Amino acid sequence: MLKTVTNENIEKYKLFLQNHPKGHFMQSPEWAAVKSNWKNEVVIVEDDRGNIKGSMSILIRKIPFFNHTIMYAPRGPVCDQHDLDTMKKLLDGAKQLAKKYKGYVLKIDPDIEKEDEVFGKMVRSLGFKVKNDSKNFEGIQPRFVFRLDIKDKTEEELMQSFHSKTRYNIRLAGRKGVKVKIGTREDLPVFHKVMMETGIRDKFVIRSLEYFQKMYDCLGSKHLRLYLAYYKGQLIAGTIAILYGNKCWYLYGASSNEHRNVMPNYLLQWEMIKWALESGCDIYDFRGISGDLDESNPLYGLYKFKKGFNGKFTEFIGELDLVFNPLIHFAVEKGEKSFREFRRKLFTLKNKNKG
Repeated sequence: MLKTVTNENIEKYKLFLQNHPKGHFMQSPEWAAVKSNWKNEVVIVEDDRGNIKGSMSILIRKIPFFNHTIMYAPRGPVCDQHDLDTMKKLLDGAKQLAKKYKGYVLKIDPDIEKEDEVFGKMVRSLGFKVKNDSKNFEGIQPRFVFRLDIKDKTEEELMQSFHSKTRYNIRLAGRKGVKVKIGTREDLPVFHKVMMETGIRDKFVIRSLEYFQKMYDCLGSKHLRLYLAYYKGQLIAGTIAILYGNKCWYLYGASSNEHRNVMPNYLLQWEMIKWALESGCDIYDFRGISGDLDESNPLYGLYKFKKGFNGKFTEFIGELDLVFNPLIHFAVEKGEKSFREFRRKLFTLKNKNKG
């Protein structure tokens, strides 16, 4: 029988997510609300006492030109990653939903490292196709991240663990007079303006202001913070952090083309790390970096910046596809990469005169 999250057990589900070591904000009801242009279904597995021991929040959306849907469980499922029985039951629930919604694929990109060979063998035995050949940001979620272990650490211990240049730049920002404040919803338009500046400079597509406002509304101050860095009264950089369960993620960052020499991004990271520390988190996640560590790679600077905080270079297993309709899957996969590249080039072209 398919077990799902309803209004009656939603609080129980949130509690499970926030206490599970594999809990993730992208599996939360709050994130599903941000993605309200997708249908959301949450499959759960309970033990004999009625306690949740596994869950998978699935976003479902119809794809253009086909009478089928894509089913995507971002950073799911949430369970003991070696519990084959629970995994099978979660997938049985997903297969029932695939019949209901004419799903052609279930995509997952779990919070599991590539080096976990037991999990890799298990998902292959369950029929998943493993896609882990991306090096940059070709996937839906980044496959390579830096993660900082902050469990039971003090501010002093963390600061001393950073690379000497990183410590210097954090302190330099303070000496130069950079001030960091926690922003409100009313500050989102100015943050978005700097975000546009960043996207044009670094040639990536950014979300609309309305999207950031929706994130702020759905996640609330309990889970989301907007950090803003000012220099001589001018906003020069900003970040968005999300805190959920035992982790805090650096989700978005923006920086002006001006005053980059006063190192606001270093101070912003430090302030977000301190929030994670105050909140009792175990992990601070710097999110995406490139897996191509050649110094000629345009993304190498991002790697070097995050590496200075001495986190663990983490490679996830990648995107896993459980294909229900091979023909539709082939057609969609072929066109998806081309569409993303076209969208990026179009954004750059439309905004090149604004940079």
